[in-house]
Amino acid sequence: MLVLNRFVVPPDTQDGFVLRAHAALTALAERPGYLSGRLARAIEDPSRWTLVTEWESVGAYRRALGGFDVKVHATPLLSESVDEPSAFETLAEARPGAEVVVTASDRAAEPWR
Repeated sequence: MLVLNRFVVPPDTQDGFVLRAHAALTALAERPGYLSGRLARAIEDPSRWTLVTEWESVGAYRRALGGFDVKVHATPLLSESVDEPSAFETLAEARPGAEVVVTASDRAAEPWR
């Protein structure tokens, strides 16, 4: 499962945002089911940022949100993200040199097949 939180960060607040994002990543990374995470900034518009995390499952992500350090360090930051869907289930994946692996949806029928 992939979680993408996008942010619009004014230039004069970016230093504080980065520190808070690092604290959020640290808190999330300590939770069971966390696979990876990264903070990225748009090349074309330096006020646009994204926090991307990957999880073993929807349940692992939801349980992580209940952790004390996550509530203190990540939840306030995540509440500032752009109001749009942020959690995505992985339906196809390709590793370097490998075939595409398709995963069935937990949520809906798969009309694209």
